[in-house]
Amino acid sequence: MMKDVSLHAPEIKVGVVGLGLMGCSITTCLLMAGHPVVAVAPVSSDLTFALKRIKKHLQRSRREGLIKNAPDSYLQHLSITEDYQQLKGCALVIECTIENIDIKKSVYGKIESVIDQNALLASNTSAIPISILQKQTSYPARFFGLHWAEPSHTTRFLEVICGNESDITRGEYLYELSHLWGKEPTLVRKDIRGFITNRIMYAMYREAIWLVEQGFATVEDVDRACRNNAGYWMTLVGVFRWMDLTGVPAYHTVMKDLFPTLNNGTTVPKLIDDIVKSGGKGVANAHGFHAYTPEEAKLWEETFTEFSYDIRKLALKYPEDVVKKKLQALQKKKSKAD
Repeated sequence: MMKDVSLHAPEIKVGVVGLGLMGCSITTCLLMAGHPVVAVAPVSSDLTFALKRIKKHLQRSRREGLIKNAPDSYLQHLSITEDYQQLKGCALVIECTIENIDIKKSVYGKIESVIDQNALLASNTSAIPISILQKQTSYPARFFGLHWAEPSHTTRFLEVICGNESDITRGEYLYELSHLWGKEPTLVRKDIRGFITNRIMYAMYREAIWLVEQGFATVEDVDRACRNNAGYWMTLVGVFRWMDLTGVPAYHTVMKDLFPTLNNGTTVPKLIDDIVKSGGKGVANAHGFHAYTPEEAKLWEETFTEFSYDIRKLALKYPEDVVKKKLQALQKKKSKAD
């Protein structure tokens, strides 16, 4: 699909409902793209941190060269409120609340009582199938999943997911629109739990946990292996291109013997279950798979933020059409020589 150059962000008012970690970075991304944004806080406590987080994202983005103007020039297009009525006139509203169907249904009712019947409604869910969520709405055909990655304003990732009742042409519109957000999106035309990236990644998480639980390697060993193998090539290529580059027959041979030995567990592994039951949240409270001091956990958060900007710079040198552009340049050079 080609980008629709007729789309102009300043003409498209967008709403974001839910201003936690991801809601704030999604809002930042939309502001950076030029949209006027109405950000609704369904939880009053979000109002305390939302503006500070968004402003901090914009300040860092300017320092890193992602945006040219001062943060205030973007913030003047932002309205943060608890009033759902402010969503009136939004062409798209993105829900970013917790993964609870009852809460989402309540939020959808409040949104749909305000927005136009032709406006699009989307959820940032990563766990609940879109076909289930759209049944909680009055107009299922205009409902989609928009699955972002954190931090949303630096990553190229976005999945646009159609539910069973979604209007595919409107899904294609969202796909085109998301190019204005700096994304290399994927359009998931058929709904499936976990969508694409989560199904692939959770298969890896499950195997990683099993290897540790069975004593084949430590948490540190598995992390190191992932960093130094998949971490090297995944920014440039996906799994299919990687197999093309490194020899398809070899993978065919390995699959025959390896697949029967992989973990196919269907329950939550004990390793992660124990951490969660004991209150562990990862670096958020310095209690996760790794051991952290509070200072170390804070430094990991800061380092991840720094990395997200650095890896973006590298990734932008190699967009999805990098080879296509090189071919065009070669052909142009050849035609001039002729």
